Amino acid sequence: MNKPITTLFMLESLDGKINSGNSDELDVDKDWCKIPGVKEGLHQYYEIEQTTDLFSINTGRVMAKIGVNERAEEPNKTPCSFIIIDNKPHLNEKGIEYLCKWVKKLFLVTTNKNHVAYKMIEKYDNLEILFYNELDLNKLLEDLAEKYKVDRLTIQSGGSLNGLLLRNNLIDYVNIVIAPILVGGRDTATLIDGDAISSSDELNKLKALQLIECNKLNESYIQLLYKVIK
Repeated sequence: MNKPITTLFMLESLDGKINSGNSDELDVDKDWCKIPGVKEGLHQYYEIEQTTDLFSINTGRVMAKIGVNERAEEPNKTPCSFIIIDNKPHLNEKGIEYLCKWVKKLFLVTTNKNHVAYKMIEKYDNLEILFYNELDLNKLLEDLAEKYKVDRLTIQSGGSLNGLLLRNNLIDYVNIVIAPILVGGRDTATLIDGDAISSSDELNKLKALQLIECNKLNESYIQLLYKVIK
């Protein structure tokens, strides 16, 4: 399969949580910057983020959660292009407009023929809609590589999509910044969510990792870089 080299890049708690709780009202970016002992070193994650790939994949739900549908300010243009999977849709016209002004190119991936993005395709020359009758992540990554020459891709999505990518053997590297915090909660999103295995016959779905780099950051933060053993 011809696909981009992918790196899952995330900020997580020591217990593997990527949110503050089980509500979309809660968000790491909004919450952890308020917590003493965590806020002091949080900037390191965003500094490392600036060194990631020029193509990044995420979901409309995550984009809506961070507030792109309500943002009124003009964004600072980024050289990064976003691949956003959005079926419901979670993004509205204002959110898509903000993203088009923010990113170099917006690839809107959807199975929804009535997605609001279709109304905006002529307005923004950096908006590309990738429609699939069913979401096939293997086909999506293959199309990104062959049709759009995407050679490296950073994954920054929620636990459910991360789980699908993992089960489809589509994650090559894992680059994790661990914040010095414990969150807890069985319903709080983790780095990898989705369906759990239920028998020893499925152990082949688990992915072993090879540690490439371990960096002790300031303020009790740690960065870990792994290669996924295929």
